[in-house]
Amino acid sequence: MTDAGHPIPAHAGAAWRRGAERLREALLGLLYPPACVACGGATGEPHALCAACWSGIGFIARPYCERLGTPFPVDLGQPLLSPAAIADPPVFDRARAVARYEGTASELVHRLKYGDRPELARAMGRMMAQAGAELLRDAQVVVPVPLHRWRLWRRRFNQAMALAGVVSQASGVPCDPFLLARVKRTKRQVGLTRAQRRENLQGAFRVPREAMPRLAGRRVVLVDDVLTTGATANAAARALLRGGAAAVDVLAFARVVTEA
Repeated sequence: MTDAGHPIPAHAGAAWRRGAERLREALLGLLYPPACVACGGATGEPHALCAACWSGIGFIARPYCERLGTPFPVDLGQPLLSPAAIADPPVFDRARAVARYEGTASELVHRLKYGDRPELARAMGRMMAQAGAELLRDAQVVVPVPLHRWRLWRRRFNQAMALAGVVSQASGVPCDPFLLARVKRTKRQVGLTRAQRRENLQGAFRVPREAMPRLAGRRVVLVDDVLTTGATANAAARALLRGGAAAVDVLAFARVVTEA
C-alpha cells in the first residue's frame, strides 16, 4: 500500500526489488571488488577468472573424437572417432570436457577437491555447461558421480555434486543426485593401471531400487571433475544403463589427454 492507501502494482514492486538488488551489488562491489577465483587478482565480475588464469587453461575445442572428446591435432573436416574409441568403445555415448588436465585447470580441480574452496564450483560449472551444451540439449537429468559414504564423511564435500548443481542451474536440466549410489569402498585410482582401475570399480555403483522409476527411459548427463582413463565413467554409466537409463553422456571439467 502507498501512503495514500492505494495498492502498489505488482510490476512496480518487482522493479523496485530489482533496483534495490542492483544497488546492493554495486555497494558490495565497491567494498569488496571482485577477485579471480584462482589467483585472487582483479576481475570484472565476481566468481570469474582473470585474463592471466584464463589464458592458462588449455581449452578443448573441435576437432575432437565424437565419443571420447579427446582433441585431434588437425581438422579433417568431418566428425571422426579416435583409434581409442574404435578399439575400446566406451559404455557411455559421448564425453566432453572444458579443458586438458594441466596448468590452471588442474590447479582449479585440486583446490576444489582438496583445498576447501567450494566457491570454485560456480565458475567451473558454468564453463562445463558451455562445453557440454550439445549434451545438455539432449539430456533429461544431470547426475553427479557419487562418493562412497565413508569418503564423503571424511572429505565432507563431493566436488562432482557441487559442479552438477551449477551445471543444472545454468542449463535448466534438473539434477538428481540420488539416482546413483556408490556401494563399494574402492581404492584411490591414482597410480593404478587401466586394468586395475576397471577391477577396482567393478560393482562400485548401483541405482537404488526406489530411484529406478525416476531414471527409466531418461537421457543422463553424468558429471565429474576429471576424466582420466574413463574407468569411473564407464562403471557409473554401466550401472545407470542397467538401472533403466536410455543413454548416458559424460561431462567433466578437465580430462587427461595423452599425446599420440
